[in-house]
Amino acid sequence: MILEQYYTKCLAQGTYYISSNGEAAIIDPLREVQQYIDRAEQDKVAIKYIFLTHFHADFVSGHVDLADKTGATIVIGPNAVTSYAFAKAAHLQTFTIGGISLQLLHTPGHTMESSCYLLRDEQGKEQALFTGDTLFIGDVGRPDLAAKSELSVDDLAGHLYHSLRDLILPLPDHIIIYPAHGAGSACGKNMSAETSDTLGNQKKTNYALAPSLSKKDFIKELTTGIEPPPAYFPKNVWMNKGVNSSIDEVISRGITPLKLAAFKALAEDPEYLVLDVRSPQEYTAGSIPGSWFIGLDGQFAPWVGSLIENIDQKIILITPEGREKETVTRLARVGYDNAQGYLIGGFSAWKTSGFEISSIENVTAQGFIDGLEDGSIKNPIDTRRPGEYESGHICSVPLHTLSLVLEEVKRLNSEKIYHIHCAGGYRSVIFSSIAKANGIKYAVNVEGGFGAIKKTNLKNQKIVATSNCSL
Repeated sequence: MILEQYYTKCLAQGTYYISSNGEAAIIDPLREVQQYIDRAEQDKVAIKYIFLTHFHADFVSGHVDLADKTGATIVIGPNAVTSYAFAKAAHLQTFTIGGISLQLLHTPGHTMESSCYLLRDEQGKEQALFTGDTLFIGDVGRPDLAAKSELSVDDLAGHLYHSLRDLILPLPDHIIIYPAHGAGSACGKNMSAETSDTLGNQKKTNYALAPSLSKKDFIKELTTGIEPPPAYFPKNVWMNKGVNSSIDEVISRGITPLKLAAFKALAEDPEYLVLDVRSPQEYTAGSIPGSWFIGLDGQFAPWVGSLIENIDQKIILITPEGREKETVTRLARVGYDNAQGYLIGGFSAWKTSGFEISSIENVTAQGFIDGLEDGSIKNPIDTRRPGEYESGHICSVPLHTLSLVLEEVKRLNSEKIYHIHCAGGYRSVIFSSIAKANGIKYAVNVEGGFGAIKKTNLKNQKIVATSNCSL
């Protein structure tokens, strides 16, 4: 038996490849499916099944493309409804892959079709559980994504409580838990950076599995402090229930090379968004006026999905040389299939042409503190998440979280100078770029963010681990 985890850091997502005796299965595939086909060919096996743990909200799965290319059967648990052919599996139904088997455990709660798959080896011994978003390492799935008028968030949390208690906790301690996500995903609150663990250790360390936790307390714990889901989540669920454009078609269109004149004409068309995916340092030094920055070397795809409201938005790209295909692929992972091409020669081609360029001033963390101290900095902004802000922030700096930037900029004064920081300098440049694209003339980026700020001479600036600065 071969079992391999394909972990994608940008999405904090795990796909699983399992093979035995000439057959293979894929669990929760990403959209770019050729990697799984290549692996199966390398191992001289045929992909027999494609298992979904549920309809994912945070990425578009490649199950339909993979089934079309391999002839494999898509398997989804009870309550699933789609526009494509699939095998709707029953609770405890078993599927054989060579000499091993996967048994579906219907575990509603995160969503109502959510299921886990219990792996038994050639000797019939339980070895692993693929838990999707039902059970993470250190956490469990959020219960609010599938809430409807007839099924409340509390109802879903209650279902999850029983799924965990009745079906997962009784399993042997030695089995390995393989979840769909890890730290950085918005599908839970407190996920570990570890991508697998024994069930026995999770029983000891995962708050949601504590034996003393009553159903009432579990529901309260699970439903408290959940941030609103990113706006693209329901759109990705809808896409995962339907048939989408082939990833090959999406990539082919997105990597169309555009000459300078053609690119400039599209950049001036209000239907197009110029997306610059270079580093924060490169973007602040010079960019195309009106372009948005979301850097590839960060949580690129989730921020694209959270901030670009129209999933059908026409996008043209400024990329580092050689990373055009990567950019289009990562856009497609979250359903942004309408990339129309990239500028040949990148930003350098734009700059050497003599066209207008924009830039964002940077200030050091100490310069930021000094400016707060002497009053020269009057409009500071913290762009982190509410939980980060509450765990520690400068009393004189208000929160304008990045995920709400399009609403936040409407409350800003276009003539004022805003000094903007996040945790490390990535999100603050995103915020600054979108603010400038929406009429804010003066945005200054604080280099190194809050991490650097904490290391400065704070003088009279007070950092508190509470929202109440009077303490």
